[in-house]
Amino acid sequence: MSAVSRRLISHSTARRAERGPSPGSRANALANASISCDAMAAQIGPQDQNGSGHDGRHPLSDKEIHGPMRVVFMGTPDFAVPTLRALLAAGHEVVAVYSQPPRPAGRGKKLQASPVHRAAEEAGIAVFTPLSLKGAEEQAAFAAHGADVAVVAAYGLILPQAVLDAPRLGCLNVHGSILPRWRGAAPVQRAILAGDAETGVTIMQMDRGLDTGPMLAKVVTGVDGKTAGELATELAEAGAALMVTVLADLSAYPAVVQPEEGVTYAAKIDKAESRLDFALSALDLERRVRAFAPAPGAFFEFEGERYRVLAAQVVAGEGEPGSVIDDTLAIACGEGALRPTLVQRAGRPAMDTAALLRGRAIPVGTRIG
Repeated sequence: MSAVSRRLISHSTARRAERGPSPGSRANALANASISCDAMAAQIGPQDQNGSGHDGRHPLSDKEIHGPMRVVFMGTPDFAVPTLRALLAAGHEVVAVYSQPPRPAGRGKKLQASPVHRAAEEAGIAVFTPLSLKGAEEQAAFAAHGADVAVVAAYGLILPQAVLDAPRLGCLNVHGSILPRWRGAAPVQRAILAGDAETGVTIMQMDRGLDTGPMLAKVVTGVDGKTAGELATELAEAGAALMVTVLADLSAYPAVVQPEEGVTYAAKIDKAESRLDFALSALDLERRVRAFAPAPGAFFEFEGERYRVLAAQVVAGEGEPGSVIDDTLAIACGEGALRPTLVQRAGRPAMDTAALLRGRAIPVGTRIG
């Protein structure tokens, strides 16, 4: 995390850069990070993105909080777990956790609780798993927690206005991109697929739009050839630390309305995208391998069997797209060639390509699809 550059949006970036982080958990959370504050205009215009008037104040700045907050946490996958744990470590009172319901998983298709659900139970926190929050009964139960703030990280359900309004300070979201780029469900994967040089995490005030709310703070990091799994782990830790920092001094983070320029959408990943189409360039396919590692895993098929490619290299070479052009399993693409370096056959552990080829001959000239 030492390479991460944290860019915090604030009226007082210079002042905070001089004094540094406050003691305790805030300092610990950022101890391994390289801090740099960009001078960014934080004045809110006369209208926000939804067309409603806005007086330029931080929506939270006039709500004083002394000591730990009562927090409702809402999250589901591994990405959200570090934020939950960071809130607890910082001394906040997490009064309830909301997560998606247990789903069938594994070969036996047994119901499995989400990573956040399991982490909350380990911490002794009550877990709620409604299918929806649209009903009056669910909304009343949510409001009854009496939360100061709801912290949301990859929860996966739409929050109605009644839920957004229930906590005294509203709902803050940990979003895995540099907003307004990559609003939506799969920001980490889409950043890799697009060849972005950098991505990051944004702490934002939630509204009824799809990741359209005003921004409080950002953390930026390089993509640097990372897989989606590696990048998501890094962003999850960075986002957790940043959320704790923001909650420690909300008035220091005035909200900034997202610019209208640069908006892109991170559509949910379709499993069909993970098939390697060798008519594309090797560079595009290498990005696809990283974007879908470790799951669902980019793949090709050979003699009716699926091979998941978990790592690959772009190499020089040419030939009919989809044909094996050397004895290292380099495969010709629309431009250049792709050499898988870590491959997994169905029901078997992942192995390097040399080990694969010792047990499964794939001769030069073979067509792969």
